[in-house]
Amino acid sequence: MIASFQLVARKNPAFVTFFLGISALAVVGSAWLFQLAGYLPCQLCLWQRIPYYIAGPILLGAALIAIFGFWSTSALRVVLLFVGLIFIASTFLAAFHSGVEWGFWPGPTSCGAGGDFSTINASDLLDVLSTTRPASCNEAAGRFLGLSFAGWNTIASIALSAASFVSAAAISNHPNNTK
Repeated sequence: MIASFQLVARKNPAFVTFFLGISALAVVGSAWLFQLAGYLPCQLCLWQRIPYYIAGPILLGAALIAIFGFWSTSALRVVLLFVGLIFIASTFLAAFHSGVEWGFWPGPTSCGAGGDFSTINASDLLDVLSTTRPASCNEAAGRFLGLSFAGWNTIASIALSAASFVSAAAISNHPNNTK
């Protein structure tokens, strides 16, 4: 599978960059869907979205610029390496949150989230404030196949980081990519 990914990265680096950007936005989009389904994010959950908010648009923008021929493969390689570093940071943040949920170490003392405060009526806001229980960083909002959302984010971050670095290496090792 890695060899196939490398082959695609060598032949069409802009496509791989675009694919990684869509993948990053899909991960953060799934977090939004879980929130719409009623899973309130804690502070660490919200922090874990930041790398995706940064990497997704960078990847998509770089891919579009490259598709139209304004960037060389060398520039894409730099973007992929930079984004790989962003996803390494995302991996550590997600793993930290997973450790907090499993009780391996304490989380931030300020950890908690708000609720749905989209009301414009002050009395409704007071009702929402009195009935909303902030999410705690040390309690997983849900688990799927034994992993919390933070655990799955750790896996997604590792995969996106590895894919970014593998793509950057594949681009740089191809003799036709000398622009």
